[in-house]
Amino acid sequence: MSSTTIAILIAFVLYLAMMIIVGLVSMKKTKGADDYFLGGRALSGPVAAMSAQASDMSGWLLMGLPGSVYALGTGQAWIAIGLGLGTIANWLIIAKPLRSYTIVANNSMTLPEFFSNRYHDKKKILLGVSSVVICIFFLVYTASALASGGKLFNTVFGVDYHVALLIGAIVILAYTFLGGFLAVCTTDFIQGTMMLIALLIVPIIAWFYIDGEFASVINSTGVEAEHYMSLMYNGDKPYTFVEILSNLAWGLGYCGMPHILIRFMAIKNEKEMKKSSVIAIVWVVISLTLAVVIGLVGRAFLLPEVLGTEGAASTESVFIEMIQKLFTNLLPLAFVGGLFLCGVLAAIMSTADSQLLVCSSAVSKDIYKDIFRPDASDKTVLKIGRVVTVVVAIVAILIAWNPDSSIMGLVSNAWAGLGSAFGPLVVMSLFWKRTNLPGAIAGLISGALTVIVWDYVPCVAGQTIGAATGIYSLLIGFFVSLICIVIVCLLTRKPEDVIVQEFEKYKKFAE
Repeated sequence: MSSTTIAILIAFVLYLAMMIIVGLVSMKKTKGADDYFLGGRALSGPVAAMSAQASDMSGWLLMGLPGSVYALGTGQAWIAIGLGLGTIANWLIIAKPLRSYTIVANNSMTLPEFFSNRYHDKKKILLGVSSVVICIFFLVYTASALASGGKLFNTVFGVDYHVALLIGAIVILAYTFLGGFLAVCTTDFIQGTMMLIALLIVPIIAWFYIDGEFASVINSTGVEAEHYMSLMYNGDKPYTFVEILSNLAWGLGYCGMPHILIRFMAIKNEKEMKKSSVIAIVWVVISLTLAVVIGLVGRAFLLPEVLGTEGAASTESVFIEMIQKLFTNLLPLAFVGGLFLCGVLAAIMSTADSQLLVCSSAVSKDIYKDIFRPDASDKTVLKIGRVVTVVVAIVAILIAWNPDSSIMGLVSNAWAGLGSAFGPLVVMSLFWKRTNLPGAIAGLISGALTVIVWDYVPCVAGQTIGAATGIYSLLIGFFVSLICIVIVCLLTRKPEDVIVQEFEKYKKFAE
């Protein structure tokens, strides 16, 4: 092993050790299920903001998005634009009302529990269905994060992908298992900061190394610079209106992401909420912009190598390759390069830990306690939660076992499923008091099933509907769910008076 590789390894070991220490410290503060799953509703504004955004963006921000821009050009930024708009709307429109309503709705600790309390679901149907939907799609989402970790270790250290996958999963599992929500949010704050620093510094330095005019360098990579730099082209093909709309539709998913919404529920007070929204919006705008820049600059900077060709690394490794070329060839800079590579690892870990915790809460709190064992003690729920965390991690590893799995593809499917199932229901629960239990169940099931059929069932000449039409399943699933909620609510009984009264109480509380 070379001296530069050892320096990078030292940076990784120190970083991973710091994450484990955070888990141990947080464990001492985690006394029961409320602390493990929601941190006692005591998050400060900065921690809540950075934790929400770091857990949101995942390895997709530093691998998936730059890789797609590197391969196909600036037109891939439409997804980033949609996500930016979605983030802003989520913080300004959803965050405060959701926090207020979860408190009024019997101090709900999880999203499924909030739905159950909001609609007085005595038979626990909505609670059970929403918990199962979370488990299905979060397993795929967690797998995408673990796959990112495997590819990172494989690219940097030459470690076998499967061994690398296990190393990353074990570390993430360790601090999540120990410290729960508090550990996850604290590490996410650190990881979000590291991601931003890496995003800021690497493309700026790489830009000064590009030899020649940028457009002419891009032309020399075998692509048409005019098309590559245009928002209106997807590779060499002009974008259609439907394709642009599908990319922008990614923003619709935000109001249905349990691992982000849980941060809103955990913020300490309204003052901290205002801080969180400002920090989160600034962070996401800067980060998404720089992720696109990395893909563009990387195309010219890495010449003569062109990623994705025979013998070269995947296009999703563009940021890693840039860091290695800039910093890890010289021993004095190798440790710094290692820290920047930890920024990529931070992006991966910050999402995987949140997803593990949400899956764990769905099974142990929402299914085990609220449905099957209402008399279960707080300590029992905590123990079950930790066991489920381990089981979920193992299943996610199995899903991510194929080294050729696409990070972008895994994230896309999971994001669509969660956004379609929960997004419309969250919006209608907060802003339409006529929403009732049958409508909520109809919206949840129709949204999830639409995405499953659209993305996984080959019913059009051997292709899925999504592959055949090019329309993102979230765009369809979201509005199918929304329409089902409205129709079923209008065709069935109005909500009970007590539910309407709680709605009015929440509206006053949120003012």
